[in-house]
Amino acid sequence: MTDSLSLSQKGSHWSAGWRWLVLFLGFSSIACLLSDFYHVCTMRSFTAFVFLPSLVLLAGLVIYDWRQGDGRLARAVVTGVGAGFLAAIAYDIFRLPFVFAEPWGIASVVPPMNLFKVFPRFGAMILGQPLEQSVYSASTSLVGWAYHFSNGATFGAMYIAIIGDAKIRHWAWAVVMAVGLELGMLLTPYPQVFHIEVTPHFVVVTMAAHAIFGVCLGLGVKWLAGLPASLSKADSKSAA
Repeated sequence: MTDSLSLSQKGSHWSAGWRWLVLFLGFSSIACLLSDFYHVCTMRSFTAFVFLPSLVLLAGLVIYDWRQGDGRLARAVVTGVGAGFLAAIAYDIFRLPFVFAEPWGIASVVPPMNLFKVFPRFGAMILGQPLEQSVYSASTSLVGWAYHFSNGATFGAMYIAIIGDAKIRHWAWAVVMAVGLELGMLLTPYPQVFHIEVTPHFVVVTMAAHAIFGVCLGLGVKWLAGLPASLSKADSKSAA
């Protein structure tokens, strides 16, 4: 009882100001690309001096809130990051038939599309290598894929920072956010930089993929946020 009372007396960090900070730190992931597209800063420099420090600071906020606050911020960020990462996996699984349409012998049904070609290029930009290479090294591809999944995770953190309380917000807002972000990216130099032909097929597939990402993110966040209260900090403390 004493532990629960002392916890309730601690301030909540899940206020508008703190949520704006989480949103800002999460946005640093996609800002890597945007800063390079618009010649503000190279992706390599932005990653080293802004994005990675932002991730460290976000992790620090989670630890600080868990130890010194009521745990709402920590739980929200972990929920968003986890759901975003899983949604990114679902997003890629949906795109597999298009990427492997020819090897799988389904090209007559599913149009072949090289939807994964940007990932090694992400890695090349982060590592300061030439964007176009005949063969990308394994380390370059690995860095690019890691950055891709960081986008999914940070989008999850951004989403939960925007909605505040996943228990009372409809999960469909995640679909609106995911589709809106992709529409916005198509209006940036993204297609030109990566030599992507924006055909009707491409638009339909990428919008569908991002809608699936949004569905998985929204439902994932709602499910994780609704886990039994016994898993919360307050109850775990009182149980001890």
